[in-house]
Amino acid sequence: MNTLALQAIGLAALAALPAGLLLRRSLPARRAVLALDRWLLLLAAAGAVAALAVAVGAGAWQVATRFVLAQPSVWSEALVRTALIWMVLLGVALALREGALVSIDLAERYGPPPLRRAVEAASLVAALAFMGVLFWFGWSMAERVRFQQMAGLEVSIAFGYAAIPVGAAFALLGAFARFVGGGAAAEGAARTGRPGGEEAARPRAGDGA
Repeated sequence: MNTLALQAIGLAALAALPAGLLLRRSLPARRAVLALDRWLLLLAAAGAVAALAVAVGAGAWQVATRFVLAQPSVWSEALVRTALIWMVLLGVALALREGALVSIDLAERYGPPPLRRAVEAASLVAALAFMGVLFWFGWSMAERVRFQQMAGLEVSIAFGYAAIPVGAAFALLGAFARFVGGGAAAEGAARTGRPGGEEAARPRAGDGA
């Protein structure tokens, strides 16, 4: 195992923490990061939806050829499997960006502000380190098997393994953008340019017209 690569990934994850804190304090930089993240999020979502559509279509074709035509398709099962892999890994990036993964958020919800900031920082470093490892080993595996053919599809099996580094790259960017945005309230403030975000931008009952 290449421990040098693991050490580099860990150091990069730690270095991303002060970089994210610096970007948080600059409103133009935060807006730029969130704008880039928004486009990448749409790209990942489109890829995940397309992969799901391919899996559904190929799965329906497999059922039809097996039980209706009595001539099972030789390629549909491999295509369904590959499409589901792409869908899951792109979907993980979306879930990580939106904070939708299962978590124990007791300390983050009810802890004092210093504890919440520490949990947020530790979560960022852990997510970046884990996704960095996935990216490195996924890329290495895709390179290693690029000359092997996927049974049934007759394409390089690296196409399936490529979902690991691609999904990890989207997840890395999403986790970093979520930290830079500082949560929903700070992202709203970055969009409106006012403290408190969208809530502050709304007129309150009793305010003058």
